[in-house]
Amino acid sequence: MPFNRLLIADDDHGFREAVAAAMAARGFAVTPVPSGSAALAWLAANECDLVLLDLRMPDMTGLEVLDRIRERYPHIEIVLLTGHGTIDTAVAAIRKGAFDFLPKPCSPDQVEVTLQKAMERRALIERAHVLQQALAPPDLAGTFIGRSPQFHDVLRVIDRVAGVGSSVLILGETGVGKELVAKLIHSRGVRSSAPFVVVDCSNLHEELLQSELFGHEKGAYTGAVSLKHGLFEVADKGTVFLDEVGDVPPALQARLLRVLETGVFRRLGGTVELAVDVRVVAATNRDLQDMVAHGHFREDLYYRLNAIRIDVPPLRERPDDIACLAAHFVDRFNRRFNQHRRLSPEAVDVLTRYGWPGNVRQLINVIEQVVVLCDEDTITPERLPPMVRAPAQSGAPRLHGDAPIVPLRDVERQYIEFAIKQFGGHRANAARALGIGERSLYRRLSEFGLD
Repeated sequence: MPFNRLLIADDDHGFREAVAAAMAARGFAVTPVPSGSAALAWLAANECDLVLLDLRMPDMTGLEVLDRIRERYPHIEIVLLTGHGTIDTAVAAIRKGAFDFLPKPCSPDQVEVTLQKAMERRALIERAHVLQQALAPPDLAGTFIGRSPQFHDVLRVIDRVAGVGSSVLILGETGVGKELVAKLIHSRGVRSSAPFVVVDCSNLHEELLQSELFGHEKGAYTGAVSLKHGLFEVADKGTVFLDEVGDVPPALQARLLRVLETGVFRRLGGTVELAVDVRVVAATNRDLQDMVAHGHFREDLYYRLNAIRIDVPPLRERPDDIACLAAHFVDRFNRRFNQHRRLSPEAVDVLTRYGWPGNVRQLINVIEQVVVLCDEDTITPERLPPMVRAPAQSGAPRLHGDAPIVPLRDVERQYIEFAIKQFGGHRANAARALGIGERSLYRRLSEFGLD
């Protein structure tokens, strides 16, 4: 039984021992003490979850003990025991932070039910704390690596916008690190201790995405067997990161706009309006202005999201970052796999000359592969994947050197074709390697006439 360590402080020996025996029989780990001072002395040396505290004791009043416990051990739930004529005092104690009170005499069943409720509240508080810690990322500057002028330009913008509450739109190709930029904005701002919630808009159908964002009431649709809190509720006081916001269905864009403008929404199937205070950071690799022009994305939503815009350049436009990024990822995977790999200068030169159409995510995949598969500690060019060593012969587009400049759309088309070929036509694996959702891959295949 979690959170079951119980301290009973009561100067009535018979009552104290009877309750202690009854609660021990019900699964509690019980320690009985005869006074307030004894309770405080025991708490100073032991862990405790629950205190059953009499209000009338000779050495210290229950209210004095309550104040000390709340000050020193705020996580402990306290239940008051009160005799006749002290109900007003018990109510005052609850205002000071006690969980509940029981009039004496009380049955073991009454005590157990009240303690169980106190344990449930303690468990809920613990779960909420764990959730908040998990959703509030630390400052990730140590993982945002680069030395190029373009990198430092992005970092300066991050520092400028982190302290304000405006919506931010992050633009960039797949794999450049848009989510990391969003996490940095959150972790360096005033909302850093609150949740950072990621919503992948590309991998969910409209009804599921609506349920994820706004939640649903029980019975709102087939399969909605219980109430579900939406991610806007979960992120209250924090940040919602809408990844691939360009994939939000048109019918859902209106609801999203209303939340951005008013901070108010209703759960799916609900009638009560809920208010939240969240900052919205969105990202996409699509041309939203072109989508607006063709009627695929609401113009008012675009301008609402685009209060502040950050363009994250692709890795091929900042080759000065490749060497330090590669070294960083080698170190990461050395620690993960207990290896001692290092890149030779020649291998670094090959990595730097390659065009990286999959950007940083592709670089991570390549480094993980060579750290795992290389037999020697020194990684030479021969150990790098063929597509990196000789991109012109591998089928992947050559984006560096004296190759002619081709439209970005053609580069993306060639690279998608190459990825699908590399995975033997398995589109789910190709999408995973490309760092995009399967829906996004199928949409691109349709756009390129490759479906």
